[in-house]
Amino acid sequence: MIRILAVDDEEPFRRLLKKELTRKGFHTEVAPDGDTALGLLRNNVYDIVLLDIMMPGMDGISLLKKLKSEGSAPAIIVLTGKATVETAVEAMKNGAYDYLTKPYKLDELVIIIGRAYEYGSLRIKNEQLQQELIRKESPEGFVVRSRQLEEILQLIKKIAPTDSPVFIQGESGTGKELIASTIWHYSKRKEHPFIALNCATLTENLMESELFGHEKGAFTNAYQTKYGIVEVADNGTLFLDEIGEMPPGLQVKLLRFLDSGEFRRIGGNKNLRVDVRIIAATNRNMAELVKAGEFRNDLYFRLNVINIFIPPLRERREDIPELAQHFLEKYGQKLTKSMDGIEPGAMDVLNRYDWPGNVRELENVVERAVILCDSRKIKAEDLSVSAPSAPGESTSATLEAMEKEHILKILKEAKGNQSLASQMLGIDRKTLYHKLKKYGIRT
Repeated sequence: MIRILAVDDEEPFRRLLKKELTRKGFHTEVAPDGDTALGLLRNNVYDIVLLDIMMPGMDGISLLKKLKSEGSAPAIIVLTGKATVETAVEAMKNGAYDYLTKPYKLDELVIIIGRAYEYGSLRIKNEQLQQELIRKESPEGFVVRSRQLEEILQLIKKIAPTDSPVFIQGESGTGKELIASTIWHYSKRKEHPFIALNCATLTENLMESELFGHEKGAFTNAYQTKYGIVEVADNGTLFLDEIGEMPPGLQVKLLRFLDSGEFRRIGGNKNLRVDVRIIAATNRNMAELVKAGEFRNDLYFRLNVINIFIPPLRERREDIPELAQHFLEKYGQKLTKSMDGIEPGAMDVLNRYDWPGNVRELENVVERAVILCDSRKIKAEDLSVSAPSAPGESTSATLEAMEKEHILKILKEAKGNQSLASQMLGIDRKTLYHKLKKYGIRT
């Protein structure tokens, strides 16, 4: 239902307007002056404002200018009996959608209200789309060979049509965002946005602004109203990666949003409502985080309605050849380089390596090999990883020694740059930090 605020200092006119518009199916509220209207606009959400020009106190033009400066005004139709060319021009210049004089024709007013509502909706959607395009990336194909991933794919097809929250667990680089986007692809929300936010990359204040948005002037450098990704994702899917890193203060607000669908932008006092499906993911041990008091137990259970665990690549080696071929084709096309395949010796190295960075590391290794190889086939010497010296030996000590050696090798190639090294390894910066600490490696 379209929500309308009619602002006019004549009480009989307000009463008549409310009666007629309510009869036409609009939710209508009224205000006698600009100051009252401004208070209502700051505490409620309206789609259309019908605004008189000549009023005591704050007049219509002053209210128009005030709303324009705040950057988040609904569509405004000026409706007045004291019309002049000058006031019409000034009203339109200050953001009014259209201008009608009293006495008006009700049917004409209803048509203009409909057009103004469509205009306001398109303007908001355009702003949301601009924000979405910054974040959105095209998902990769879902490569399935192993029994584990086949079972996950079948589960996805069952749960995708529902609106239940999904909780994805797995090591860094296993493809948690790919699983989330695949759920979205099979869901009834696939015509609406899929938006991702990594909770490990932002401070609490920036994360709240990114998630829920902020009003103009909410803090230093907040020069205009910003829509949060919960608004951008309305009717779609919101993917919260590394949810275990979310600060405790923001966890409370996320729980409230999950329970009600309502939120407020930073610096705002309007309760806004959206319809979003939440998919969360982590590489952390959530039971330990809850036990340590770092993550709310009630939020964890609210998110963990459907659980998906992605095994590490070393536990589903049958996926390696197909994934490697997929990445070979991808980067052959991207780099405009004709590739005929991977030689058996190189594939043997890929199959025997333990992939601490999982699928992301495999992708990086294949991309690097495509760039560096001098022939149409990737050879073992083109790879930046090597197989264990003793095939079949898989004790934890051997694996740890291999991992440490590989990290040292990559760090040397990256000249000690940890950010670059983490990208080459296919793991996030925080995971690399923990591994350096574990192995006593200093850079």
